[in-house]
Amino acid sequence: MQIKILTNELERNHVVLDLQGPVTAEIERLDCDSRTVAPGSMFFALRGEHVDGHAYIPQVIAAGAAAVVVDTAVKVEEDICVIRVEDVRHAMAYIARVFYSHPQQNMFIAAVTGTNGKTTLTYMLEALLRMCGKNPAVVGTISNRMQGKVFEASHTTPDALNLYKLLADFKACGADAVALEVSSHALEQSRVLGLDFALGVFTNLTPEHLDYHSDMESYYAAKARLFSSAAGYGCQRAVINIADPYGERLAAEVPEALLVDPRVGGSSRAHVRVVHVAHNLEGMRAEIITPDGKVEIRSPLIGPFNLENLCCAMGAGLAMGLSVQDVAVCLAQLPSVPGRLERVENTLGALILVDYAHTSDALEKALEAVTVLKPKRLISVVGCGGDRDKTKRPLMAATAVRASALTLITSDNPRTEDPHAIIRDMLAGLDASDAPVLSTGAVKQGQHGYCVIEDRAAALKLAVEVLEDGDALLVAGKGHENYQIIGTTKHHFDDREHLRAALNKRVAE
Repeated sequence: MQIKILTNELERNHVVLDLQGPVTAEIERLDCDSRTVAPGSMFFALRGEHVDGHAYIPQVIAAGAAAVVVDTAVKVEEDICVIRVEDVRHAMAYIARVFYSHPQQNMFIAAVTGTNGKTTLTYMLEALLRMCGKNPAVVGTISNRMQGKVFEASHTTPDALNLYKLLADFKACGADAVALEVSSHALEQSRVLGLDFALGVFTNLTPEHLDYHSDMESYYAAKARLFSSAAGYGCQRAVINIADPYGERLAAEVPEALLVDPRVGGSSRAHVRVVHVAHNLEGMRAEIITPDGKVEIRSPLIGPFNLENLCCAMGAGLAMGLSVQDVAVCLAQLPSVPGRLERVENTLGALILVDYAHTSDALEKALEAVTVLKPKRLISVVGCGGDRDKTKRPLMAATAVRASALTLITSDNPRTEDPHAIIRDMLAGLDASDAPVLSTGAVKQGQHGYCVIEDRAAALKLAVEVLEDGDALLVAGKGHENYQIIGTTKHHFDDREHLRAALNKRVAE
């Protein structure tokens, strides 16, 4: 595709640009990673948190780039096209959209944003879209997938180049709909700019990514962009959880939204609200009022926060035009989502769950989901990731210890941080706790409190060793992940595999 065709797209979208050099060269590929540039590439010089793509322009030209997109003046050979714009990420989204032949056209795009619940909602939306007669794909934290074909997901929402390519690939395979997780980073970095959202769902907002966003106000502003045409986005239909304070605020900004409230006896303003719920080991049974009448949902999912997800999904299904009965049937058949309160079967008579909870709020909700089942004893295994928001570490430790009879504090993905330092940050949240520090011997004797075991495999093994009939074990932090990042290297590590190995060993003994 000629450079001129791509720059015309920028002009059509009112992007001010300055062009230098030839515009008739053919562009064969788009790149924002200097290491992947090949002859015929158009390279986008992005400014990241740690790396500035402009520093690699000599390298990409040597590799054969035909054009570079920049936000500042650069000196290059005369036969290289330089496209100077104010915002490289904006330009990248619009160029990717036309380069991949507008894959968003004639595609029903359902987007989910919020701190917690995005992944579970995309699984629910996928099922609802199928009930609508669509052939959906899913883009999100666990994987990007369609019709059994799975692509590993490195980010919750891919950058614009990868996202538009992915949509084009899905469309070529017959997709006419997509359920898409949209992170705050994606909205702030224009990763989803240019998409036409048929439906947007807001789940909740709790402290997360405050190492990236300066405060909760900035975090909220990023999420709210999804529903704002003024910000370059906007949704034809919106579903908002008003039990969340930020959802209540967003609802005032999106007056045509369909409102849900998962609290029993919640706001009468809500179009979808709960009048009764019962939780047990098999899941939950809830009576829900909707604009189309009252309906009962029976779901294998457990916990109050999954009721929140079910209500959001009910709102989404109604917004898609499904009947309330069809939505209820669809949601009742939905299996558990990988790494989201995922059960690990065992013969000990214990409930073992693996969950992705990696914020204090998500962890509190996961623990609450187990607590309402009234186990004999609740054991939690909790760690925090390195090179991520440090403010949540003491909060997560305090949350786990407060709710659990026994907490094993361990390592998650330390990345380039010292695991000892991460655990020290967590322990700072326990200064005011009355819970005693335990040795492994005291843990094996059944004492209550918390114990630090840095090695995650050892922590999981000990948790299984002390499990008794009627206990519940919640392993939080990694969920569906099958790796542990130490330094910059990924090592295979799956909580579920380690738990099963420990269970097999215990049964064999």
